[in-house]
Amino acid sequence: MLNVIVYSCCVAILLMLVVISWRLAFLEKEAKQDEDETFKEKLELSKGFVYAAILLTIGCIIGCSYLLLQGTVYEGHLTEWLNIGVRVMHITFGIAWIGASFYFVFLENALNRTKDVREELAGNLWAVHGGGFYYLEKYKVAPKVIPKELHWFKYEAYFTWLSGFCLLFVVYYFNAKATLVDTNVLKLTSWQAISIGIGSFIIAWMIYDLLCKTPLVKNANWFGVVGFILLIGFAWFYAHVFNSRAAYIHFGAMIGSIMVGNVFFVIIPSQKAMVKAAKEGRPLNPQLGKNALQRSLHNNYFTLPVLFVMVSNHFPSTFGNDHSWTLLAAISLGAAGVKHWLNVRERGQYNMWVLPASVLLLLGVAYVSAPAKPGECSKQISFAEVNAIINTRCIQCHSSKPTDDVYTAAPNGVMYDVPQNIVNLKDKIMQRVVVTKTMPQNNKTSMTPQERDVIRCWIEQGASLK
Repeated sequence: MLNVIVYSCCVAILLMLVVISWRLAFLEKEAKQDEDETFKEKLELSKGFVYAAILLTIGCIIGCSYLLLQGTVYEGHLTEWLNIGVRVMHITFGIAWIGASFYFVFLENALNRTKDVREELAGNLWAVHGGGFYYLEKYKVAPKVIPKELHWFKYEAYFTWLSGFCLLFVVYYFNAKATLVDTNVLKLTSWQAISIGIGSFIIAWMIYDLLCKTPLVKNANWFGVVGFILLIGFAWFYAHVFNSRAAYIHFGAMIGSIMVGNVFFVIIPSQKAMVKAAKEGRPLNPQLGKNALQRSLHNNYFTLPVLFVMVSNHFPSTFGNDHSWTLLAAISLGAAGVKHWLNVRERGQYNMWVLPASVLLLLGVAYVSAPAKPGECSKQISFAEVNAIINTRCIQCHSSKPTDDVYTAAPNGVMYDVPQNIVNLKDKIMQRVVVTKTMPQNNKTSMTPQERDVIRCWIEQGASLK
C-alpha cells in the first residue's frame, strides 16, 4: 500500500512539474508582448507562486524518495547525497543573502550625506570595484518616477531559509531518533521533538515581532539587552530538550527564521507599499522605510552568530561542552559585538572598547571550554584493548556494513574496520570520544568512563598498533 501511495505521489509531482513549466513559458511570452504595469505586477506575483510550487514539489520528491527507500540499503546513500545537494544550495543562497546584508548596511553607514547632496537624496557614494567605477544614490523616500526595472532583494532570503529548513529534515528530522532526540536529556518521541523544534521558530518570531512593536525598540541599547536575554532563554531551552548538536543548529535556525520573517512580513511589504504609493502619486509614509531599515539592521547583527552556528557542528568542543548553551550565548554576544564594531567603523566612528571586549569574550570561551587535566595512566594500553572497545561501542555505525538500526552507511565515511584507520583518526577519536564525549551519538552503545580512559591512555602513549 505504501508503494502505491509513493508512486501516486511521484506521478502527481510529475504532472505538477509539467503544469508549472507550461505556466512559466506562457507568462514569459505574455510579458514580452504586454506593457501594462498591472499585468507585470500580476506576473511577478504569479512567478512567486510558481517558485513556491517548484520548491514544494522538490520537497515532495525528497519526502517520497525517502519513504520509498527507508529501511533499504540505499537509505544512507540517498541521505548523504541529499545532505550534499541541499547543503550546497543553503550555503550558496546564504552567501548571497548575508553578502547583500553586509553590503547594504555598509552603504547605509558609508553614505556621503552632506557634500553636494541633492535635496531629494539621503546620500550618495562613489565606489570602485573590479576595474570599474560606480556611483550610488539613496533617496530620502522615493524618486519622483519609479523606474520600470526595479530589482528586489528577497529571494536570497527566502531560498536560504527554505533550503535550511529542508536541511533540518535531511540531517535531523528524517533520523530524529538518532540525531535529534537524546533520552538522557529529555524523553521524547521523534514527532514530539520535531513539533517542538518547528513550533519554537514560530514562537520566537511572534515574541520578537511583538517586542519590535513596543516603545522599547526606540532605545537600541535596551532593546538589544532584552533581545539577548530572550536568545539566552532559547539557547537554554534547546539545550534541555535536544541533544547538544541539534540544540545549536536549532538556535541558528530560530535566528534565521526571525531574519526571514523580517524580510517577508516587514521589509518587503514596506517596500511594496512605498512603491505603490509612489506610482499612484500618493504621499509616502517615511515610517515604512524606517521600519524596514530597522529590521534590516537587526538582521545584520544576527548574521555572525548564525554563521558560527552553521560551522559549530564540526567543532564538538563547543556543543559537546557540559555548559554548551552558555558557550553558545557568549559566542553569539561576542560575534554580534564584532559586527557592531564593523558597523560603527563604517560610519567613520571608532569605539575603543567594543572590539577588545568582544575578542576577550571569545578568547575566554576558548579558555573555559578547555578539557580538564586527565588522570594518570597506570599501565601500558595495547591496541587489542582499544580495538575491543571500538568493536563493542563504535563499529555498529562506523563500518563498511553498519548494523545500526538508523545508519545504513558510515556517518561522514568514518570506518573502523581496518586497524590503521583507527590510528589515522586518533585525533578525532580523542576529541569526540574522550574530551567532549559526544560519541557514540547520545551514548547509544553505553560506553563507560573507564573505556574512554583506556582510549585516552592509548592515544597519549602514542597510538601504537602493538
